[in-house]
Amino acid sequence: MHLLSSPVPRRKARIEIIPLIDVMFFLLASFMMVSLSMQKAATKKMDLALAVTSKPDFKPDIFNIGVDKSGQVTIGKEAVTFEQLDSQLADALKKNTNAPIFITADQATLHGRVNQVLDRVRRAGVQRVSFAVSPKPQ
Repeated sequence: MHLLSSPVPRRKARIEIIPLIDVMFFLLASFMMVSLSMQKAATKKMDLALAVTSKPDFKPDIFNIGVDKSGQVTIGKEAVTFEQLDSQLADALKKNTNAPIFITADQATLHGRVNQVLDRVRRAGVQRVSFAVSPKPQ
């Protein structure tokens, strides 16, 4: 008995490279984006207040205002006056109205000085402000 063969020629199995390249490119781009978002903000070193519910939340595009224990206000590592703070806040809000604003204050900073900075931030039109704290050691 003779079996009939198919009129369609048989092809050997091949490994398709194009989908593999697409997946690898996606993974590369994903890892690049994650690594960029993990960069810490360049800020002055401070002894932050401790909080049980805090978790790391730094992004590269944040606007970090620092108040050290002597009451000096800084943006990043640069000391500024209240007038300079107002103008830099206005510039940041022109670029991005939803810019994340963080106020970082030393534990020994007077509460009134932090309130003055918060008042300036609110006057600039910022509705969402966060305070940076350190996680409490377990």
